[in-house]
Amino acid sequence: MRHTEFWSRMEDALGTSYYRVWAGQFVMADLGGRTAAEALDAGVPPKQVWAAVWRALDLPARDR
Repeated sequence: MRHTEFWSRMEDALGTSYYRVWAGQFVMADLGGRTAAEALDAGVPPKQVWAAVWRALDLPARDR
């Protein structure tokens, strides 16, 4: 997964006006106590970050 696909999925899941805010503020234990944005900046693969987001948001299996 590329960063562009990650951000597109985030926008689809959370909406245009909220997805970047959520990614920069919601801390996840699955990402070592980092936000999605911090994890991506630290070099965590987007696919791994998306998996953590998917679990945190309890999204449907089709969005996995």
